[in-house]
Amino acid sequence: MSFVILRAGRTGKAGRAAAMRAALALCALWLAGCTTYVQTQVTAFSNWNGNASDATRTYAFQRNGEQANSIEQTTYETLVAGDLSKYNFRQVPEAGAHYQVALAYSVRGDIMTVHQPVYYDPWPMYGPWGRPYWGAWGGWSGYGPWGPTGYVDQSYPVYIHALQIRMTDRATGREVYKVMAVNSTDDASLYGAMPYLARSALADFPLGNGTVRTVTIPVDKNGDMGNEASASLNSNERALPPAAASAPRAE
Repeated sequence: MSFVILRAGRTGKAGRAAAMRAALALCALWLAGCTTYVQTQVTAFSNWNGNASDATRTYAFQRNGEQANSIEQTTYETLVAGDLSKYNFRQVPEAGAHYQVALAYSVRGDIMTVHQPVYYDPWPMYGPWGRPYWGAWGGWSGYGPWGPTGYVDQSYPVYIHALQIRMTDRATGREVYKVMAVNSTDDASLYGAMPYLARSALADFPLGNGTVRTVTIPVDKNGDMGNEASASLNSNERALPPAAASAPRAE
C-alpha cells in the first residue's frame, strides 16, 4: 500500500533509485534504534567550469507555471539561496543573472514492512533468580536462552523526500550542474526535511560529475540540526558540522 504526494517537478529514475537507497538506510536506522542523524543520499552531475570567477556567480530562480505564485516555492528558494551564498553566489534580477536555478521537489509516502522476531518471556516481571531482570547477564538475554519463538511482519509509514537543484547558463541554456538529494523519515512534512535536503545537496559545491554519496547531519532533541558529533563514515560519506544558530528549523 502506498501513496504519492507531488509538490513540484519530477525526479525521474535517478530519484526513484536514490529513494530506494534512502528507504533501506532508514530501515537500518530503525532496526538500530537510532534517530540521532538525518542521512541524505546525494547524486551530482557536473559540467562546472572550475576557473569561473566569483564575479560571475550570479543567479536567478527559474519557475515553472505552477510555481510562479507559490509561497511554498519562495520558502524553499530562501533555504537554497542561503546555502548558495556560502559559495559566493548572489541572487540578482533575472536580466543580470549568469545562471538560472530551477528547483523540483516531492514527498512520497509508503509502507515499509520489517520482519521482526517474537520472544516468549517466562518471567514477565522477574528473572530466574526472583528479582527484576534488566538485561543480558552470563550470556542470557532479557527473554532467557531460548531465542525467538517466531517472527511477525511489522509495518511502518515512511516518507521519502526529494530535492533537485538544476543550474543552467542563462545565455546558452547549457546545463552546468544538477544535484539530487533524497532522504527518508517517519514525518510527512517536506518543509521539515527541506533544510537537510538543501544543505546536503550543496555541501562541498561543486561535486565531481557522477558523484554519489551519503551526507549525515546531526539532529538535536528539538528536531533542529544539532550539536552532536557526526557518526563514523566510509569513503563515500560526508558528515557535516552542526548548523549555525540562524539555520532554518526543521519543525
